[in-house]
Amino acid sequence: MSMFKKNVLLLIVIVLSSCNATKSPIVTTKKVPLKTKKTAVSYGKKTPPVKTTERTATQPRNSRGVEEVIESTSRTVVTNDLIGNYVLQFKDIAMNNMRTYGIPASIILAQGILESGAGRGDLAISANNHFGIKCHVGWDGESVKHDDDSSQECFRKYKEAGESFKDHALFLTGRTRYASLFSLPMVDYQAWAEGLRKAGYATDPKYPQKLISYIERYDLAQYDAKVLGIKHTPSGQNGNRNLYIASSSDAVYEVQQGDTLYSISKKYNVLVDFLKQKNNLSGNTLSIGQKLMVK
Repeated sequence: MSMFKKNVLLLIVIVLSSCNATKSPIVTTKKVPLKTKKTAVSYGKKTPPVKTTERTATQPRNSRGVEEVIESTSRTVVTNDLIGNYVLQFKDIAMNNMRTYGIPASIILAQGILESGAGRGDLAISANNHFGIKCHVGWDGESVKHDDDSSQECFRKYKEAGESFKDHALFLTGRTRYASLFSLPMVDYQAWAEGLRKAGYATDPKYPQKLISYIERYDLAQYDAKVLGIKHTPSGQNGNRNLYIASSSDAVYEVQQGDTLYSISKKYNVLVDFLKQKNNLSGNTLSIGQKLMVK
């Protein structure tokens, strides 16, 4: 091969090699959609709302009796059971004072309940003062200071409650402004309640109504009738049954529908066995209208 042909051949090879070197490979791509990662959410069972209970304001806090507030020389919360026990504790003193001084036992007890908060008021506890009697001129006994119409007023202090009841009687009988009371019938507790207010015993305009309310709710007039030895028919609001006074020492009760020996014994604070023995009863059966001696 001539030199010329070799050179031409070499040139062709070089040109072909350079063309292959510059040509880029073709790349094809597919658009791959992005995969979103799904998050699994676990839904639990729906929890029902918790129910809560609240004690209403009208729900009684003391199951032994309905509460009430007594406003006198102090503010006292009591129950009807406490008032009933107060009456049982002091009824004999009240009846003895009625015999001695001519003040109705019903008025004495009602004033004691109101003025002392049924024995739970501040003055009753600290000074055995059950009637809110202030020192006044001439008092030389012990005393305590207590806020009333004015700050730190002087009130009488007694060694025991019985002294307070006696001083209450002496207080009414020894002052001329109360003299008109003793011209009133002892069975007329309404007139006595009004008379105490008019004579200036208390400044509360509702004082008579409060006394009358206690007398009728707790049938306190029965003790007036017992002292006087007369028949008593309660006219109060508490549904007390008919109580008759046979003599100054015997009280006779007329059995009503629904009565039992146990309920009657609780009413008059006596034992069932006492009622049976007193009335010659062999069993527990009672009949409506039957008369029982309860004292």
